[in-house]
Amino acid sequence: MAATPLNTEATDSTDGHVYEVMVVGAGFAGVGAAIALEQMGADYRVLEKATEIGGVWRDNTYPDCGCDVPAALYSYSFAPNPLWSRLFAKQAEIKNYTLETARQFGVLANTQLNTTMQEARWDASMQCWQLQTSQGLYRARFVIMACGPMHIAAKPAIPGLETFTGRQFHSSQWDSTCELKGQRVAVIGSGASAIQFVPEIAPKVAHLTLFQRTAPWVLPKMDAPISAAWQQRFARWPWLLSLLRKALYMQFEVLNSGLRYPFFVQRLQKAGQKNIARSVKDPVLREKLTPNFALGCKRILQSNTWYRALAHPHTTVLAGVREIAGRHVIDTQGRSAEVDVLIFATGFEVANPPIAQHIIGASGQRLADRWQGSPQAYLGTMVPDCPNLFLTLGPNLYTFSSAFVMIEAQLQFIRSALITARQDRLATITVNPTRLANYTQKVQTALQRTVWNSGCASYFLDRNGRNSTNWPWTTFYMRWRLRRFRAAEFDVTHTLPNASH
Repeated sequence: MAATPLNTEATDSTDGHVYEVMVVGAGFAGVGAAIALEQMGADYRVLEKATEIGGVWRDNTYPDCGCDVPAALYSYSFAPNPLWSRLFAKQAEIKNYTLETARQFGVLANTQLNTTMQEARWDASMQCWQLQTSQGLYRARFVIMACGPMHIAAKPAIPGLETFTGRQFHSSQWDSTCELKGQRVAVIGSGASAIQFVPEIAPKVAHLTLFQRTAPWVLPKMDAPISAAWQQRFARWPWLLSLLRKALYMQFEVLNSGLRYPFFVQRLQKAGQKNIARSVKDPVLREKLTPNFALGCKRILQSNTWYRALAHPHTTVLAGVREIAGRHVIDTQGRSAEVDVLIFATGFEVANPPIAQHIIGASGQRLADRWQGSPQAYLGTMVPDCPNLFLTLGPNLYTFSSAFVMIEAQLQFIRSALITARQDRLATITVNPTRLANYTQKVQTALQRTVWNSGCASYFLDRNGRNSTNWPWTTFYMRWRLRRFRAAEFDVTHTLPNASH
């Protein structure tokens, strides 16, 4: 069920109203920000480009789409859900949780759908952001960019792709009208989405060819249904669900910390190798599916059905794609597969956030031009030249844990900054370039000692080869660093503009 938009008419840009805060995006980060603003009594508006809220869990509808973090941890700490049907929730259930939480906390009334932000430009004269959208112009003193790192599909430029005459689509834009039964299907990519949908479609198709550049580490998934009895217990005794959440959080912290030690990584790799051996008896295929990099260097995946699907008689595993010639997809070793349907499972623009193309700072420079392919933000949240602008899930905040841990840590910082701005009558808050440079140097130095920088090619690395994605420390430290806004760490001004807010 979609929320009803407040207004689908273009807003009169001459009315002079300046919101206290504007939130761009209504996925988990945007909804969480809206809840914090609602509780503060802020004058805010959430702008969402789609016809309903939900972010990545609204957009991705491919077969067996689900989360690889247990649902008790992959949810807001302040809005526990005792009714999850499985330990690892599926897409529809997560999307519904987003909507129900937004409804529960009363933020739908301030959410405007069908509104795409085209450009955000700092107006120095009014000391506010001008947001040009598909529905008109909005102004706000503060902006929270909750656009998410996984909403722009990454589609490789393959020579000859234009000659392909069959059906083609990206996994994040699943074409439910495309009948796969009896078709020859090629899947390009072997990441998080592929390991979920490939086992679902493999039994239906005439032949499936997987093109993979590098084999991922895939561990067994400890999933199971949650019985009605346990759902009732969680509802009756919330402390039980809280205890489960804490235990899961600590488990992920142990994983993150353990990846620093070779003996721990080797033990996990043995579990991954056993997962392959359990389903793949062909030694040649087993070698193809065994990664050649340390576990953790790329995203760690989980599945109990992936290897079984690849070992099926009508499944072929080839190397990465070199070119396409009509219906023939050719790998880097010259082997060819004739296919009817092409499915890209090639992920998203994570290390190169597209939103940076649409943000123009105080100097008139686009954030993307300032970053030059290597995003950086102070505490993953604020960037120079962009006063009063906050990023969620920004550069160098990702770690092997729940996104909600990162989101809630950032929202604590943002809320603290907004309260400080109110109390101290701050007009602008900006991070100093020198402070950011020093912080970034510490992050990059610390990353050199992590598994993420151990030599593999991953989406954690940006186009310049720098790790612009990962947080090199524990989330304990992340939460501590973001627990409150410290005005002394920023350049601030105290003169409020003469504007309605």
